[in-house]
Amino acid sequence: MAIRRLPPLRAIEAFVRIVRLGSARAAADELGLSPSALSRRITALEEFIGKRLFTRQHQAMKLTDDGNSFYAAVGPKFDELAAAVEGQVEDSRVLRLHLGVLPLFGTQRLFPRLPELRKAHPRLHIDIDTGAHLETRVGDTLDAAIVLARQPDATFHSVQLDQNRVYAITNHALAGEIGPVPDAAILSRQTFLIHTELPDSFIAWKEAVGLPDLEPAAVDHYDSGQMILEAAANGMGIAIMHDDHFRRAHDNRIVRLFDIEVASPYSYWFVCRPHALDLRSVRIFHDWIVKAGL
Repeated sequence: MAIRRLPPLRAIEAFVRIVRLGSARAAADELGLSPSALSRRITALEEFIGKRLFTRQHQAMKLTDDGNSFYAAVGPKFDELAAAVEGQVEDSRVLRLHLGVLPLFGTQRLFPRLPELRKAHPRLHIDIDTGAHLETRVGDTLDAAIVLARQPDATFHSVQLDQNRVYAITNHALAGEIGPVPDAAILSRQTFLIHTELPDSFIAWKEAVGLPDLEPAAVDHYDSGQMILEAAANGMGIAIMHDDHFRRAHDNRIVRLFDIEVASPYSYWFVCRPHALDLRSVRIFHDWIVKAGL
């Protein structure tokens, strides 16, 4: 039986990464290629299949209709091939998991429990990635991730890890100035500390305390939960955070404002592509984190 010719797998990999990362520059960085080398791979792929996959305008690359169709057909097969190859790699020493984790979840909840996992599965080793946009990189540069979201994309296999409450947190001195009851005049003079990816937490908190139209003196945005806690402890403002983060911090410098229950719009989720559960490293971690109740 004649063997069909296939385009170079590196060209297909370049195509898939551009689509998933949304940027040719990001794809080139991930692959360790120059922009021109990446472009040559895409050109070779287009010549092989006889279709234009991208339009190129001012260094931007946008999928054509043929490109969308090609990705829909090839993307899942590329993942299956990668999983099949990994499944055949004989390495009795190491199982490798590429895991995306938010830093505060990692330090407060994951790392204190990882020795249990290591003891049960000594061959499993985890590469930790705390970079941005974790969810968009699952299935490409990440095998799985732990994300903070309202609801993950429906194409993922996802497991909700918790239910949270929203707390307003600050240091003892500022809490004494604000008092035990929400006061619009006092709160309007304060600075609030908000995570850039969790804006709806502040909205939910304002509604729960009966001040939906509250306009504070300033809102400072942070991309790190740990930095927000530290800023609050140093009197930089009122942090809007999850109750779990407050309790696990064990920081005597900070205190909760007001005894008001506020349901959080966000939860932590374990996410991966459904086919990734066929990988032993992903399956082991998935089963452990669900059972561990982190």
